[in-house]
Amino acid sequence: MGGRQVTSWQGMHITVAGLGVSGISAARALAGLGASVVVVDGGDSQVLREKAAALESSLEGVRVRIGDGDTLPEGTDLVVTSPGWKPTSPLFAAAAEAGVDVVGDVEIAWRLRAPDAPPWLAVTGTNGKTTTTQMLASILRAAGLRTAAVGNIGTPIIDIVLGEEPYSDLDVLTVELSSYQLHWAPSLRAHSAVVLNLAPDHLDWHGSMEAYAADKGRIYEGNRVACVYNVADKATEDLVREADVEEGCRAVGFTLGTPGPSQLGVVEGILVDRAFVENRQKNAQELAEVADVNPPAPHNIANALAAAALARAFGVPPQAVRDGLRAFRPDAHRIEHVADVDGVAYVDDSKATNTHAAEASLAAYESIVWIAGGLAKGATFDELVAKSAKRLRGAVLIGTDRALIREALARHAPEVPVVDLDRTDTGAMLAAVREARALARAGDTVLLAPACASMDMFVNYNKRGDAFAEAVRELQSADG
Repeated sequence: MGGRQVTSWQGMHITVAGLGVSGISAARALAGLGASVVVVDGGDSQVLREKAAALESSLEGVRVRIGDGDTLPEGTDLVVTSPGWKPTSPLFAAAAEAGVDVVGDVEIAWRLRAPDAPPWLAVTGTNGKTTTTQMLASILRAAGLRTAAVGNIGTPIIDIVLGEEPYSDLDVLTVELSSYQLHWAPSLRAHSAVVLNLAPDHLDWHGSMEAYAADKGRIYEGNRVACVYNVADKATEDLVREADVEEGCRAVGFTLGTPGPSQLGVVEGILVDRAFVENRQKNAQELAEVADVNPPAPHNIANALAAAALARAFGVPPQAVRDGLRAFRPDAHRIEHVADVDGVAYVDDSKATNTHAAEASLAAYESIVWIAGGLAKGATFDELVAKSAKRLRGAVLIGTDRALIREALARHAPEVPVVDLDRTDTGAMLAAVREARALARAGDTVLLAPACASMDMFVNYNKRGDAFAEAVRELQSADG
């Protein structure tokens, strides 16, 4: 990559916090640029020791210290942190006292860009980030553009910037960013960006909802063309108003209703653009049909509109929006239709790990037998249940914190039958699906939208969704 300022890293003493994927990626990149790197990690296990030995033996200029993640190595010029490390970590307090900056891997990737590097289209939000990022990449490819979906998904962004594949040959980067990554990326300046939605999440890390929202809002800083916001979520528009952007950058809204000027929205089953058209006071451009969105659940249509807005900000023609949405296939466990059994649809939305995501999932169906529960992570369920009560045929509750959901159902939906499964063994999901089948009627949807994390019973949400799908297939086999 011609033009990269490699010499600025030569001889720097850099401390990398965390021996995970992003930490190892940062260590390799910075050592390759001539920096002296110390990786620190507070853990001490056989796996970490093996990782440390492999890293030290493969790279000159890298040293690993495990068992102490709190002490700042002497002579540190810069700390590069992995996303999960809290701002209150003692290591960062020590860095602040020593006058040493703390940044994340996204910030390093931004600083490593060549002058001719492709611009970034950036996506964040409490829910829908990955789907929207992948939709956007699909639309850009349908327009004949070369892109990669990176950041909080897939390949670490430093590996893309410094990888063997010619990064500068791309036309644009499609970048998913978490609130953690944005907190540690003060220099990032995107071409255009979106905050899809805001709901309480990761508050133990950020300290407050205000701090969480402020970190999300960093994605708008310095935007050149468009700051895309959610008309239904005023907090996202407020973040646009507070952002310091380049002259001429526009606020562009997306809505599931009829769009006003400078918005994208839906009119009679058609996704339309009133932002990137001539005479937007009077004109609208058809982009795609609701049926082109897979699946056409309301929150997924919102994702599609956000992706379309970023693509249009980059100059993509209307037909590419339609073709890209038609070509897009969501990842597993995101409102994924598993099967129909006896006229009942079984849908896996195991990725709905918080109440905001579960609310969107429940809003997509008219009559639901809801399978929910797991680790609540401090969440409360009254608002979710109150908003969704009229759609519930029944509920089957699993997991450690299921009592919190049961109590919310008793308060706000006392007429809804509830099955409380007091078990966490490997057969619990099959039992839950069988109980849901007994409650369901033809035309209903049995929906796994847990509103909770999975780690009390499963390694991750993927394994939870897999268990649900296997249980549904067992129902089919029994019928067959």
